[in-house]
Amino acid sequence: MTTALVWFRRDLRLADNPALAHALGHADRIVPIYIAVPDKLEGAWTPGGASRWWLHHCLAALDADLRKLGSALVIRQGDPLACLRQLVKETGAEVVVWNRRYEPAWIRSDRQVGEALIEDGVHAQAFAANLLVEPWTLKTGSGGPYRVYTPFSRTAKAQGLPRSPIAAPRKLAGHQVGSLRLAELALLPTIAWAGGIEQSWTPGESGAHKRLDRFCKQALAGYAAGRDRPDQVGTSLLSPHLHFGEISPVQALARVQRELATRSEAGLHGGAEVFERELYWREFAHHVLHHFPKTPEQPMNERFAGFPWRKKKEYADDLRRWQRGQTGVPIVDAGMRQLWTTGWMHNRVRMIVASYLAKNLLIPWQEGERWFWDTLVDADLANNTLGWQWVAGSGADAAPYFRIFNPVTQSQKFDPEGRYLRHWLPEIARLPDKILHAPWQADGAELRRHGLVLDEHYPRPSVDLGESRARALEAFARLKDA
Repeated sequence: MTTALVWFRRDLRLADNPALAHALGHADRIVPIYIAVPDKLEGAWTPGGASRWWLHHCLAALDADLRKLGSALVIRQGDPLACLRQLVKETGAEVVVWNRRYEPAWIRSDRQVGEALIEDGVHAQAFAANLLVEPWTLKTGSGGPYRVYTPFSRTAKAQGLPRSPIAAPRKLAGHQVGSLRLAELALLPTIAWAGGIEQSWTPGESGAHKRLDRFCKQALAGYAAGRDRPDQVGTSLLSPHLHFGEISPVQALARVQRELATRSEAGLHGGAEVFERELYWREFAHHVLHHFPKTPEQPMNERFAGFPWRKKKEYADDLRRWQRGQTGVPIVDAGMRQLWTTGWMHNRVRMIVASYLAKNLLIPWQEGERWFWDTLVDADLANNTLGWQWVAGSGADAAPYFRIFNPVTQSQKFDPEGRYLRHWLPEIARLPDKILHAPWQADGAELRRHGLVLDEHYPRPSVDLGESRARALEAFARLKDA
C-alpha cells in the first residue's frame, strides 16, 4: 500500500487542490498534515493576530471536512523538514506533496526541503495551486520582470485559465497518525478582542464558496461601480479566503465565466471584467514580490530611500491616533475602526487611509504596512506590500507623486449619504450630511446644536489638509528633481 503525505499550507481546501489530486492518483493512503513552523522561518513577517485567528478557524474547518470523508488533519509543530522526515518514518510514506507558496522565505525553505527529501529516496513534488500565473513564468520583451500592471495583465490574461477546477475527493482512507490538538498551537488571542471578527466572517472552504456565490448573485453585475462604495456590500469579500487558499483564483474566475455564459443582465460583463482585473492585480503583486524580494521593507524606487519622512518621535502621537481611528478625519477614522473591529477594510478606504498616513502625515509607509499586517484577516505579504508602496509612490506602477487623496472629497463621493461614516462613528452620526464629512469646517455653534463639541466628543485633525498636501508635494517634488 502506497502512502502519501499531503502537506497543507496556504491551500486549505479539498477542491481544486493539485497536490491532493496528485496524491490521490499515486497513493492508496493519504495522510493530510499541517505543520506550524517556527517564527524564524517567517522572519519579520510572522502572521499577525487577525491572521492567526483566521488560521485557527480555517484549520478547524479543514479538519471537519476531512473527517466527513473518513480522514483527519494531522498537526505537527517545528522545523518543516524534521517534521516531514519524522512523519515519513512513522507512516512509511513514499510520496510527499505540497502546493507552492511564493513568499521569499518559503521559496528558499521549500527548495531545501524538496532536495533533502529526494536525497532520502522520497518522491517529493510541489505544485502550482494558488495563482493563475506563477511569478517566474512571465517576462517582458527584454527578458526582465514586469514593473507595470497593464502589460503584465495583458500577457497573463492571454494564457487563460491554467486548468479546469479540480473536484474534491468524495472519500479518503483513514489513518492512525498522532497529532497535536489545534488548541496547542495557541493561535487564538488570549484577550477578547476578536468578537467583531467572529461576527463578520466564516473561515473555511464552505464559507469561501458561500461568499463567492453571494457575490455572483448579488454584486457582480454592479461591481464596476459598487466596488468603490464602502457604504454598500459591493465587493466580493474573498480576499481572506483567497489568501488562506480556501478557494483558488481558478475557481473564482471559472465561476464568474460561468455566470457570463448563463446570464445576460445589464452590467454583468463590465462587473466581470473589473473583477478579473482585480484578480490579476493580485497576480501582479506576487510577480513583483518574487522579483523584488526586499520590497516589504525597502522602497522599490531607490530614490525614495532618501525621502524626508518625519522622525518617529515627531509622529508617534499621530500614528497612535491613526491606528485608533481618532485622527479627526471621519473617512479615515471610519476605516481604521472597521479594520480594528472586523479585521478588514474596504479597498477604497484602504487607499484613503494610506494616503493620509504617508502623504498628509508624512509617516513612513512601513508603519502602516506593519499595522495592516497585524490587524487584517487578509494580511498578504505580496498584496500588502504592493498596496502600500503604490500609495506612497515608491513601488511598481505606483501612483504619481502628486496624487494625494483628499479624504473629504473621497468621502463625499463614495459615501454620499454618510451611511458608512455613521455606522463606524456614532459620536458624529447626528450631524447633517453637509458637515458630516468635515466637522472641523463647521461653525462651533452649529455643531453644538447637534450635540457635538470638537476635542470633547470627537477630535480635530492634527494637520490641515491643504497645508499638509502642499508640504507633501514639496517633499515629493524635491525627490523627483534629485
